[in-house]
Amino acid sequence: MILLIGGEKGGTGKTTLATNLAAKRALAGRDVLLVDTDAQGSASYWAQSRGEAGQRRVACVQKFGKGLKAEVLDLANRYQDIVIDAGGRDSAELRAALVVAGRAYIPVQPSQFDIWTLDRMDELVGAARGFNPGLRAFVVVSRCSTNPSVSDARDAAEIMADFANLELAGTAVRDRIAYRKAAREGLCVDEIKPRDAKASEEMQALYEEAFQCSNPRPAPSAGRESAGGSRLADRSPS
Repeated sequence: MILLIGGEKGGTGKTTLATNLAAKRALAGRDVLLVDTDAQGSASYWAQSRGEAGQRRVACVQKFGKGLKAEVLDLANRYQDIVIDAGGRDSAELRAALVVAGRAYIPVQPSQFDIWTLDRMDELVGAARGFNPGLRAFVVVSRCSTNPSVSDARDAAEIMADFANLELAGTAVRDRIAYRKAAREGLCVDEIKPRDAKASEEMQALYEEAFQCSNPRPAPSAGRESAGGSRLADRSPS
């Protein structure tokens, strides 16, 4: 399977999702490749740190330019799964990845500026479907509040009705220290100690959704949070 984590807006947690999903796939016994298309190389640094920590290896390569499509299709013959981390801008790499991916996950923060970028992403996904009709694209509400009294994900569902080519993911990812700690150490949230049960549970839910599988989930934590956050701003600038 080829899975894309990408979007036009930076700072939304794309690399966090890509690295966690790739690591969980490797831990499930799959031969997975992480493709880093961002010049900053954050996913590559994570993979290097992971190797130095002696954790189960996640192969990672950097690929750039319009040739990404052909290179990924070739690599798909050698790996069971490919996770593409596409940088936060409309790039040749993002467009090429949309043409080869089976599923795309587009993380956005619950802010007005992030929501504005979805109009363009809806257009890009629609264009990509002309070459890749099987593509499904999901918006993940990312880095939202851990406060259970707020409702980011619920409000996002109302906004998603306006887009022809985008769906709302069933899992929201909250702003947790566990994700930053895992990134620093080349780990996924399942591997850090002490374990953050809530972070592990929500990443497991996203993993199962993205890879369409039914692996046993970690034991649920007490006091499960609602999918929350503050009311999303209007999509259109005033």
